[in-house]
Amino acid sequence: MGPTASGKTALAVSLVERFPLEIISVDSALVYRGMDIGTAKPDAATLARAPHHLLDIRDPTEAYSAAAFCDDARRLMADIVARGRVPLLVGGTMLYFRALLQGLDDLPRADATLRKDLEAEAAARGWPALHAELAVVDPATAARLAPNDSQRIGRALEIFRLSGTPMSALLDQARADLPYRVLQLALVPSDRAVLHQRIADRFDAMLAGGLLDEVETLRRDYVLKPDLPSMRAVGYRQTWAYLDGDIDMKALREQGIAATRQLAKRQLTWLRSWPDAVELDCLAEDMEAQATARVARHLQP
Repeated sequence: MGPTASGKTALAVSLVERFPLEIISVDSALVYRGMDIGTAKPDAATLARAPHHLLDIRDPTEAYSAAAFCDDARRLMADIVARGRVPLLVGGTMLYFRALLQGLDDLPRADATLRKDLEAEAAARGWPALHAELAVVDPATAARLAPNDSQRIGRALEIFRLSGTPMSALLDQARADLPYRVLQLALVPSDRAVLHQRIADRFDAMLAGGLLDEVETLRRDYVLKPDLPSMRAVGYRQTWAYLDGDIDMKALREQGIAATRQLAKRQLTWLRSWPDAVELDCLAEDMEAQATARVARHLQP
């Protein structure tokens, strides 16, 4: 686990080459076909060295949920173990990790009428106002969400209004029954400024690598709307605005980098309170050696 640009994929590939592991991606954006550059999806050479499960399993017009991830991940984990190998789950979608480890069964299902009411409230008052409301009834959830994160704020308020219980409390009550010993490695930078520079460099590389062309192709090949979960992903939302003429290239770069930094901040907020996580400094020269030693001990009979 770790924030974006912390080196998760490189470490995972290194571990796969040392141990009998198979990678399961834990990333809500990598599931989408055609979204390669803006998601930093592993390239063909990387996938040849270390194949990943749960890449390119949805069109960008489709939804993919934490519940769907749990179903897919549990099935894959069982298959991998049956082949005498060990699942290695890698990614930065912390909700998916939490759902797998602690369960989501107690969360009420989506309510279309209530969701429309919330969207109408947001149109009238703004999502920051609803975020402030969420901070009153569920401060733990609000603390890890950006004030304009409409999808997650709406879901958290929906859950509270349906159940009368904060989403964070329901998640704490839920328990999963994974039949495995789990080693949890969290890649956390000792210097946030270095991570920020990595994020900026990577976003610049995405722009140079054809992010604009990628989004133009997606818009041509699919019937997309900007509020789809796929197009709300960091980088894609800002590129959409640029292609619509709402912002210029300078703003695209600045907003894309800022949004990615905010994502990393939310991921680190999750990790700071994560139970049973073994923290590794992702900037340390011996980080790979530390992780290798931890995994070797974990895999001993």
